[in-house]
Amino acid sequence: MKQFIFNIIICLSALQSCAGAKPVAANPAAPASLSNDSFKLEKIIPGNFTIMDVDILNNVYLVTTGNQLKKYNPAGDSMAVFNDVKKYGNPTLMDVSNPLKVLLYYKNYATVVMLDRLLSQRNSINFREKNIFSVKAIATSYDNNIWVFDEQDYKLKKIDEEGKLLQESTDWRVLMDAVPSPTTIIDNNNFVYLYDDAKGFYIFDYYGTYKNNLPFLGWKNIAVAAGKITGLQKNQLHSYIIESLNDKTYTIPSFFKNYLSIKAINGKVYVLKEDALEIYSVL
Repeated sequence: MKQFIFNIIICLSALQSCAGAKPVAANPAAPASLSNDSFKLEKIIPGNFTIMDVDILNNVYLVTTGNQLKKYNPAGDSMAVFNDVKKYGNPTLMDVSNPLKVLLYYKNYATVVMLDRLLSQRNSINFREKNIFSVKAIATSYDNNIWVFDEQDYKLKKIDEEGKLLQESTDWRVLMDAVPSPTTIIDNNNFVYLYDDAKGFYIFDYYGTYKNNLPFLGWKNIAVAAGKITGLQKNQLHSYIIESLNDKTYTIPSFFKNYLSIKAINGKVYVLKEDALEIYSVL
């Protein structure tokens, strides 16, 4: 049982390249099941939260229904609060891949707000002012800049903290017959992963060169690390191992029911429910 669990936990070591990986169909075998004996409840952070994420240092970020962004350390102690979450309406997404720079993106206002490690605002960019007019997905890049996908000219772009264009890909309409509309961008281990839940993953290198497509549809809570791509699909957790081209599927335990979001990282599982965040360690 431990082996099954370790296979689904997203670690941050031994990252592997995905160059040349070929799409494969989901494993047709019946999904493996996980039991209550496999997890130990470590901590509960009570509250009503709408968005949850975890960084590589196990700091937890929670957006409350009262429109505060709260940061907790691994012990569950409050570290910082950002009270101006509602300035541009409800945030569309949050990126904490760099613990020193948190991104809050407001699609309706085409604005990204950058916060430091203490959640003090350091800058903001209005994309329209930078001639970027249609963006669903953003992410911090490996070199501390920002990836955006511009759906007006169908290009993956990298900009700096002032919004200056640093590089861009070829127009996707030249590369593909059916152009996707990605809602998630992840920068990991020399590749940039863009995900459209109706068309799958589109993988680029750091120079914006298109590498591959993985047609995994309908996934939520996407993560990429340790040579794996993971995501939730209804009550199942997928763990696609890039090197072996194997998609392992696991049934979510019944005691995780009624979750709003689940993230597996650093040997822990974070389960967001309506009234609390539950943090489990793997036994």
